[in-house]
Amino acid sequence: MDDIKEIILDWLRDAHAMEQQAESMLSSFSDRLEHYPELKQLIDTQVIRTRSQQDLLKDHIEKCGGSVSAIKDLGAKVMGFAQSASGILVGDEVVKGAMSIYVFQQMKIASYTVLKAAAGAIDDPATITLCDEFLPAEIDMAQWLHEHLPAITGEFIARTANAEDTAKH
Repeated sequence: MDDIKEIILDWLRDAHAMEQQAESMLSSFSDRLEHYPELKQLIDTQVIRTRSQQDLLKDHIEKCGGSVSAIKDLGAKVMGFAQSASGILVGDEVVKGAMSIYVFQQMKIASYTVLKAAAGAIDDPATITLCDEFLPAEIDMAQWLHEHLPAITGEFIARTANAEDTAKH
């Protein structure tokens, strides 16, 4: 049982690092979005939620007797920066950025689903509650992106066809 608790604690640290990566990636993307207000509003809301989730995860990890991993957190921040920096160089940043966020949301959903299942296996109601709190918003964000990717793409194509410099972001 102690091995499983340690695995869950490690997965909680992974989740904390994942949320830091999300914050870095989303904040950078939002800072460059100028001509897609609905997407920018969604991203900005998600940044606030992500910061809150980081705090809740850190508190939960500490209540479980652990601490966040500085190495994992640093790695996540570097990855988030690299992901966001790569978008600066492409002409279709808004489309590729939205796609990347959609994929990242799916990873977050999977991570919290697995974490919840593991917590359920050892009767850890606090971790289950935390995952239950996070999952609906993650699913909603992924669903919104899934439904709006065609419109974002269409707007990008229309702006590009009109030779607008505003298509990229």
